[in-house]
Amino acid sequence: MTRLFSSGVFREMAKKGRSPLLSRLLALAEISHHCSGNATVGDAFDSAFDVLKTAGLRDEYVYRAAITHKLLMGTHSLNTACMLNEFRAGACKADLAILNGTATVYEIKSERDSLARLANQVDNYKRVFAKVYVIASESHVSGVLGVVPDDVGVMMLSSRYRISTVRDTEDRPDRICPTTVFESLRSAEAAAILTQLGIVVPIVPNTQRHAAMRELFETLDPAAVHVAMVRTLKRTRNLAPLRNLVERLPRSLHAAALSIQVRRADHHRIVEAVSTPLNMAMNWA
Repeated sequence: MTRLFSSGVFREMAKKGRSPLLSRLLALAEISHHCSGNATVGDAFDSAFDVLKTAGLRDEYVYRAAITHKLLMGTHSLNTACMLNEFRAGACKADLAILNGTATVYEIKSERDSLARLANQVDNYKRVFAKVYVIASESHVSGVLGVVPDDVGVMMLSSRYRISTVRDTEDRPDRICPTTVFESLRSAEAAAILTQLGIVVPIVPNTQRHAAMRELFETLDPAAVHVAMVRTLKRTRNLAPLRNLVERLPRSLHAAALSIQVRRADHHRIVEAVSTPLNMAMNWA
């Protein structure tokens, strides 16, 4: 059931307008037992998600969906904020980050996760993001509080699928590391930040460009870099073009649509796939 929301299924629907993998997974998970006779593929996704979001069964995707709906689309909007998925931060990859007026990262610790790497992850995130939160299950909250320092926020996804703040985070753009930020960016994004800060981008051969820009970032003010990073990434990682797709998909697939990259030209195939009657989709395999 968890694999229904995988990138493999989503991309297969985008490429073909159907998904044999989805059909096999639906059969294995016996999703039709949870759906009405006239259900669509979209209804099947929603039914599966209703099962998965039950405490004890929740995986990372359920937490991503909660953050997407309750924070990104609830507190902010796709027009004013952007969301980063699996964004490199030092030696780690951040599960999910939201950029609005500042950059806030969310490390997910579901019921299925261990806290063994959490301290190291948080240390790396502080080098890129001004605000750091850990969002965890009720069973993990006390353990998280015992691992992370007081300037890191802690959120809980309750058994009723509600997010509450156990401890707020501090907004500390002054502690980021400009060099670590640079290593997280695309070359064009790094150049845009330098330009915003009034620094001439080095005109050197491509083989020397990375090292030359890195040297410049080493000298920059952390808070100034953070402001420019937020402004730049909100433009380069803009989610507004995905709004039309999101509005045409079942709620359970919103997080997938905002995190799994597919060609814009293929969006109509995803919509067609989820609109297919479930009894027809079961023959895709």
